[in-house]
Amino acid sequence: MINFNVPPFTGREYEYIKQAVDAQKICGDGQFTKKCNEWIEKKTGCAKALLTTSCTHATELAALLADIKLGDEVIMPSYTFCSTADAFVLRGATVVFVDIRPDTMNMDETLIEDAITDKTRAIVPVHYAGVSCEMDTIMDIAKRHDLFVIEDAAQGIMSEYKGQALGAIGDFGCFSFHETKNFSMGEGGAILLKDEKFVENAEIFREKGTDRSKYYRGQVDKYRWQDFGSSYLPSELNAAYLWAQLELAKEITDDRLNTWNMYRENLSHLEEDGKIELQKIPEYCKHNAHMFYIKLKDIDERTRFIDHMKANDILTVFHYVPLHSAPAGLKYCRFNGEDKYTTRESERLVRLPLYYGLKKEQTQYICEKVEEFFK
Repeated sequence: MINFNVPPFTGREYEYIKQAVDAQKICGDGQFTKKCNEWIEKKTGCAKALLTTSCTHATELAALLADIKLGDEVIMPSYTFCSTADAFVLRGATVVFVDIRPDTMNMDETLIEDAITDKTRAIVPVHYAGVSCEMDTIMDIAKRHDLFVIEDAAQGIMSEYKGQALGAIGDFGCFSFHETKNFSMGEGGAILLKDEKFVENAEIFREKGTDRSKYYRGQVDKYRWQDFGSSYLPSELNAAYLWAQLELAKEITDDRLNTWNMYRENLSHLEEDGKIELQKIPEYCKHNAHMFYIKLKDIDERTRFIDHMKANDILTVFHYVPLHSAPAGLKYCRFNGEDKYTTRESERLVRLPLYYGLKKEQTQYICEKVEEFFK
C-alpha cells in the first residue's frame, strides 16, 4: 500500500531527543526550541518566531495579540481547516467568509473589500498548498482600512511571494509542524511576528501570562503573573525532533519538488485532453511542493477515482469540506457574496501521495494508475 502521507524522518531525530534528555531539560524553551526559533527568523526575516504546540495555538496567539474581541469580524476563506476560524470564534468574533479563486483555491482578493464593515478587524489569508495568496492586494486593503493581516501559512514554510517568505508578510504568520506537513514535530507550530512591539506580549501570553521568558534571560530576578495567557510551549523533545528536519530543509524540499515535478510531467497530457485540471502556480509564487492535487469533473467522478486508486493500493484523499456548510460554520460565521467556486471546486479536488522519501518507481506507478482510470 502506498500511503497518502508518511511523516518526515531524517535519522537524526533519535540523537537530538537523547541530547535533550541528557541535558535534563525536556520542557519548553530549551536549546532545540531556540535553534528552531532562530532558524525560522533567519529563513523568513521576521522579527521574532516562537514555537507553539500547534498551528491552532499559533493562530490563537495571533488573535490575542490583535486584541480580537466579542463583536469583531474577521475575513477569511471558507475553504480551510476549522482551526483558522476557531481562533477567532473563541474570542467572540464573527467569521466572514469570501469565495475562493478556482486557480489556486486561495481567497479571492478582489472580494475582500466588499466584505469589510465597521466591525472588521483582520484579514486571514490562507496559503493553500503552500501557494501564496495575492499579498500585495491584501496588504494594500488592510493598510487602507487599518486591519491586521494574519497569515495562515500552515502549509507555507519554504514558500515565497515575490521573494518574501510566507508567514512574514502580514502582521502575524502561523506555521504548522503537524505530522502531515513538510517538516514535523508530531504536533506543533510557530507564530511569526513582523513587528518587535508584539514580542513581549507574545512571550507573556505563550508562557501562561507570566514574564518567565525575561527571567530565563536574566532580565528580571523572578517571574510573575503579568496578564492572561496559556501554555503554548511545546516540549523540548518535540523541538529536538523538528530540528533534525530543519537542518535538512533544502534536501527535504528538493525531494518533494522532484516528486511534484514528476507528477506534473507525467499527467500534463491528461489536462491537455480535458480530463483533469492540474494545480496552477502563479508567476509570483515559489512553492514548497506541500501537495499535488488534481481536479476531476465532479464529486461522483472523484469518488470513483479514489475507489480505483485504493483498489490499486494507493491512498488518495480529498480535502476540506467548506466551513460555511458545517454546523459550527452556520452558527458562528456568515458567507459574504456568492459561493461560486468554494463548494464546487472543493468537491472536484483530490490529493495524490506526496512525502519525503516517496520513491520514483512509486510515483511512476501512481501516475500509471491515474492514467488507467481515464482509459
